[in-house]
Amino acid sequence: MSVTLTDQDRPELRKAIQKIVDSGFAGVQLRVHDERGEWVGSAGVRELGETAEPPTDGRFRIGSSTKPFVATLVLQLVAEGRIELDGPVADHLPEFGLDRRITVRMLLQHTSGVFNFTGEYYDDGTVAPGIASQGREWVDNRFRTYQDEELVRLALSKPARFEPGTDWSYSNTNYVLARLLVEKVTGRSFAEELQRLILEPLGMSDTVAPGTSTEIAGPHAHSYYRYEEDGQDKTVDVTRQNPSWISAGGDMISTTQDLHTFFSALNGGRLLPAPLLAEMREPHPKIGYGLGVFAQDLGPDGGTVFHHNGGIAGSAALMYSTPDGSRTLTASLTYVDDAALTLAQTFQTVLQSLVDEVFSGGQAAG
Repeated sequence: MSVTLTDQDRPELRKAIQKIVDSGFAGVQLRVHDERGEWVGSAGVRELGETAEPPTDGRFRIGSSTKPFVATLVLQLVAEGRIELDGPVADHLPEFGLDRRITVRMLLQHTSGVFNFTGEYYDDGTVAPGIASQGREWVDNRFRTYQDEELVRLALSKPARFEPGTDWSYSNTNYVLARLLVEKVTGRSFAEELQRLILEPLGMSDTVAPGTSTEIAGPHAHSYYRYEEDGQDKTVDVTRQNPSWISAGGDMISTTQDLHTFFSALNGGRLLPAPLLAEMREPHPKIGYGLGVFAQDLGPDGGTVFHHNGGIAGSAALMYSTPDGSRTLTASLTYVDDAALTLAQTFQTVLQSLVDEVFSGGQAAG
């Protein structure tokens, strides 16, 4: 197990990441910033079949932890008066023929009702498929390039999940539209705006919006996907992939250090004016989702934390912060993914245990 200390050893954190590996994950990197200093560690392996541990400064695909970055850029444009939070998205993106009731706020809070292009999962167990996003079909197509407009038009060709503003449902399409909104209003690419307004000011040199690039530059652990072929399980290394299939729904690459830097700065009030940060963190009553971040009450021992985790084809990111940004947990998990999401329940269990350890002093959440 690799451990880097700037303060003191934390056996409870070493135990927590080893527990994650023991539960079936290939590797984990963890970074904790709190009143005791900074603790960084890793456990497991960098690659299946090897013995080298994941690098503690490794880069990884962050999945839906991309969404708070997109939301922050949109809210910065709101702060500048260039878009209205409760104005129609159609005013800026007329080419899609969007329902004029859909506002910028609805995109960021997942209340637009727009179909999720990676597929809709309904309460009765039925599934409405979107693009190939799992199984062998995804593996075989993982180097294909998708255009944002293509993903949006696919989604808009499907029935809306509900009338705009009447319910809540997580949809990656909302954030593709939000990214297109940033690009339309600024006249610059999302990657350029991200660099100009967030990455450069905060000194985040290991974070990228990769576009169609298939590589992860620098040190990194590997991600895997398992599917069945001719009655046999087949496991494929999917570390290299063209993330345009998920776009703003989850394509960014970062490190635990950079995620800490971003989320601490965001919650500490360094990226948005106080009123807009408050709007961002105001949770929807159905699910606790604000404008790009979740709010979670850990009970009397832990208080409120804000987070947005992500998962993409064998790679997961964790990003948690106290309301003032002074205590953060950022992590990367690598694993063998599959269409059945075999590790999903295990993930929730080890995640809750880790969050309790860092924010509630090891006490179970109330």
